[in-house]
Amino acid sequence: MTEQPGQLDPKQLRASNADRERIAQLLHAAMGEGRITLAELEERLDTVYQAKTLGELEPVIADLPGAVAPPAAQQLAVPQANLPDTRIGGMPGSTTSIAIMSGVDRKGNWVVPRQHNSFAFWGGVDIDLRHARFAEKHSTITVVAIMGGVDITVPDDIHVEVTGIGVMGVFETKDRNGAAPADSVPPGAPVVRINGLAFWGGVEVRRVPRDKAKKQVE
Repeated sequence: MTEQPGQLDPKQLRASNADRERIAQLLHAAMGEGRITLAELEERLDTVYQAKTLGELEPVIADLPGAVAPPAAQQLAVPQANLPDTRIGGMPGSTTSIAIMSGVDRKGNWVVPRQHNSFAFWGGVDIDLRHARFAEKHSTITVVAIMGGVDITVPDDIHVEVTGIGVMGVFETKDRNGAAPADSVPPGAPVVRINGLAFWGGVEVRRVPRDKAKKQVE
């Protein structure tokens, strides 16, 4: 059937955060089944998080049995708010990040446990949750920074609650350019509570746009 003038091809529709996370979950499952390698997973996830349209997401899983993306029209008929968050679940990762006169990174595809403790003394810890999964819906990250620094990066589509204290230091939250308002986080999204102490040090929690997750946060 001939497309009507001005009618948009469904594959050209903009992909949502839920669309990207659904494809990412399928890729993680495929790696668990041995269909793709870890290197292939990381390469395909790069494509997923950079995808702007539904059509760009389809080729990423085209060679995986049973992992066929639903037609765009069907996706539009399903209220995204009613879908469970695909980032919740999995084997918990490390429960600690410790940097003593050194630096530690906790980023990439890891599973945040229910409780994660971070300690920095004359050092720095970088925790990045943009591509993380969460063992449970509610997680707590307790941070202690003494003459050191801890940076925590969170995507703007999860709930984050910050209650830390700064003593001759700073414990703060910042929204980077383009970050969605905190009250726009979808229902059912993971909830991360961040508490602790910064003594002669600094703890900074940075909310960044999910759509710009692959860009460097300055």
